[in-house]
Amino acid sequence: MIKLAYCFTKKAGLSDDEFFRYWKNIHGPIGARIPQLRKLVQSHRLTVPGDKHKADYDGMAELWFDDVEALLAALQSPEWAASSEDESNFIDHNKAAYFVSEEHIILDKTKQE
Repeated sequence: MIKLAYCFTKKAGLSDDEFFRYWKNIHGPIGARIPQLRKLVQSHRLTVPGDKHKADYDGMAELWFDDVEALLAALQSPEWAASSEDESNFIDHNKAAYFVSEEHIILDKTKQE
């Protein structure tokens, strides 16, 4: 499996609540229709009191595909185009990062044996 990770910042003028609500309830279902998509996860930024580090992004979307060919096919789909078009409603494209990766799990204590 490969994963596309997309980190981004909210569009100016949106509150955190507006941004996260739109992303989850409106944009999420649009992205979920992308063909050959195996898993879609949204990570919403949290502000942690006492943490000295300021977040570089407001959110991260993770999209899993079986292989590069599946990703390339998805990128050509009308569903991908619709998702990309909708991003202009809530994302500042000048503050975004995009990368494709293959995970190498070093530790995973989330699963019970």
